[in-house]
Amino acid sequence: MSKVKNIYICQQCGASSPKWMGKCPSCGTWNSLVEEIIHTSPKTISAVPIGKTRAVLLKDVTATEKPRLIMSDPELNRVLGGGVVVGSLILIGGEPGIGKSTLLLQVAMQTAGLKVLYVSGEESDHQIKMRAERLAHPAAEVFLYTETNVEQILHQAAQLKPDMIVIDSIQTLQVEGIESAAGSVSQVREATHALQNYAKKGGPAIFIVSHITKEGVIAGPKLLEHMVDTVLQFEGDRHYNYRMLRTIKNRFGSTAELGIYEMRGNGLRPVSNPSELLVTLRDEPASGVAIAVTMEGMRAMLVEVQALVSGAVFGTPQRSATGYDLRRLHMLLAVLDKRCGFRFGSKDVFLNIAGGMRVEDPATDLAVVAALLSSYEDIPLKENLCFSGEVGLSGEIRPVNKIEQRLSEADKLGYEQMYISKFHAKGLPATAKLRLRSVSKVEALYKMLFG
Repeated sequence: MSKVKNIYICQQCGASSPKWMGKCPSCGTWNSLVEEIIHTSPKTISAVPIGKTRAVLLKDVTATEKPRLIMSDPELNRVLGGGVVVGSLILIGGEPGIGKSTLLLQVAMQTAGLKVLYVSGEESDHQIKMRAERLAHPAAEVFLYTETNVEQILHQAAQLKPDMIVIDSIQTLQVEGIESAAGSVSQVREATHALQNYAKKGGPAIFIVSHITKEGVIAGPKLLEHMVDTVLQFEGDRHYNYRMLRTIKNRFGSTAELGIYEMRGNGLRPVSNPSELLVTLRDEPASGVAIAVTMEGMRAMLVEVQALVSGAVFGTPQRSATGYDLRRLHMLLAVLDKRCGFRFGSKDVFLNIAGGMRVEDPATDLAVVAALLSSYEDIPLKENLCFSGEVGLSGEIRPVNKIEQRLSEADKLGYEQMYISKFHAKGLPATAKLRLRSVSKVEALYKMLFG
């Protein structure tokens, strides 16, 4: 006979507690424990059947490449490692209104010969139809199903046998037999487990849309990210039209790829050449602006680094960085102070990566230093200059990886000079227009730029 038991489960980490506490003892999150009712039944230990399973040698296992669905979206194919793997579970998270539902509906409507079951627990059929008309793409075989019951969804999928299923969103699904509310740890865990079993047993690829918390991480237990095959993060600044699709986890490809989209009135447009969009065109040169050649996965792109150095009005100088690691900015300012004698201690320093991008490539250091020096001296840099190099604590310019791809991208966009580490000076392919300027120290960079 089953017994009813009340426990409190943390909505962030999934830890359980027999009583309510204001702070989770496991992860330290405040006000995250929610009461859930579970039914417990006495368990009996049964004998394990002999001979049902056996271990096999690793060398005897045959590795076969799983088939992939090639989507009409080249950016999505790039991020997923060459297409959607059949039978995989893909989780996509992002802020409300960033375009997650629009992206998946657009991909489902554009890909020819693809049967898609679009399950929505947040919108009605009429709302989805209005979005589809705005996208203005023909929908061949896209079936809409507004349901939150997991058993009904799987029954409908077994009848239609679609090539792809979209769940929007996992926080709205409910599993029968669990008395907790939709979106709780138990509901999210069991719903994801049911979808995972269906996908792995010869089922279709399943996209799961998930909410995020105010801290910017995917809502629900951390177990959710471990259960799925791929975790995608759809992000962007609301004040810009650009959206970035990043890979956080991918069992079938690299986690270093980045997809870029432009938000338009008729949907999301994949951006094949982001360098032309992320570099601002000006009528006249301005101080504090430098162009960095950075890498996102296997893609080289040019981003504009903007710096502003001014006298501190208040007693404590301000330090602000948008799209760049603030701690790394502090390190570069300390290097310029120690190695070159520039007194940034009494200056306000503001740094911005134009276009709403966020870069983590260390090769951006050289462009950041050039922009800071340009703003400090209030002297614009010469036109058609770009930079790619990592700055060490001793002020040396360190080499970076994939330098050939960076050179090719800068040469393709018509840049005439590129500053790199002197350790790259030998063995690089010659280009028709691009002139390489090798530097070894930050002091040498200053002399080369400003004489």
